[in-house]
Amino acid sequence: MKIALFSTKPHDREFLDKFNTNNEHELIYFEAPLNADTTNLALGFKAVCVFVNDKIDAITIDKLSKIGVKLIVLRSAGFNNVDLEAAKNKNIKIMRVPAYSPQAVAEHAVALILTLNRKTHKVYNRVRESNFSLENLIGFNLYNKTVGVIGTGKIGATFCQIMLGFGCKVIAFDIDESEKLKEKGVEYKTLNELFINSDIISLHCPLNDDTKYLFDSATFSKIKNGAMLINTSRGALIKTSDAIDALKNGQLGYLGIDVYEQEEKLFFKDLSESIIQDDLIERLMAFHNVLITPHQGFFTKEALDQIAITTLKNFTDFEKGLPLENEVNL
Repeated sequence: MKIALFSTKPHDREFLDKFNTNNEHELIYFEAPLNADTTNLALGFKAVCVFVNDKIDAITIDKLSKIGVKLIVLRSAGFNNVDLEAAKNKNIKIMRVPAYSPQAVAEHAVALILTLNRKTHKVYNRVRESNFSLENLIGFNLYNKTVGVIGTGKIGATFCQIMLGFGCKVIAFDIDESEKLKEKGVEYKTLNELFINSDIISLHCPLNDDTKYLFDSATFSKIKNGAMLINTSRGALIKTSDAIDALKNGQLGYLGIDVYEQEEKLFFKDLSESIIQDDLIERLMAFHNVLITPHQGFFTKEALDQIAITTLKNFTDFEKGLPLENEVNL
């Protein structure tokens, strides 16, 4: 099958080519994102492959349909950037990579916690300048702290187990409670109970109409004073302007994010010689207790291997008329 792959970087080519044995599929790579203005690049292709910041709205889907595209494959688990109803109406199949390496994202969430807490990013820069002072580097023990986990799917469950290993009390919220996690000591609570009691809150839930801006001014007013918030899921789970206010007044003690609600204009690009036009992220970067990473939670060899393998399998299943086990339905 001839496939147009959008928003590609060198690592996409490396790993997809690695597993595209015998050139089973003809992979054509585009650095450009897929949106309503770039659909012309998909002319002559039956399938397209996209990533988290491509905009697959109704207009884009309509244009893809008119040029004969029948399949959209996401190189991600999330699909909040796809208008599923529009795709169904145009008889375009949507497939994704539902699980690649939950350990990769969960471990990155832990890395954000440890870095914010023990300030290792600051120490690294100090020592390089021969500054060995311990001034303003006091952290806290994770042992016995209460960690709230919102979303206990594969990534959230993995994160819970890691934090249990630190000796933390782990509480969680999910509409589908895990009996296995309960047996290991995780206690499920209401959202309000989780907000009130958690020293650290980590987000591992999808972005949808119910979870958009889950953390806004009303939520921040409920959390424990000085709590830490970690987000490795989707940027719009947090209303950035309200998070800034919570940081300014001290209600939010630490913020670690690997995702950002306006990240499509920033992440995966080298903007070191540019003037950033986003005032919100500039303000976030000015806080000493905020740590931002550029959507790299998934970025391990193991995860990239699995993303490539599953993505190519999705193409093959569709082409051969096999059951589409990774199809996303409305």
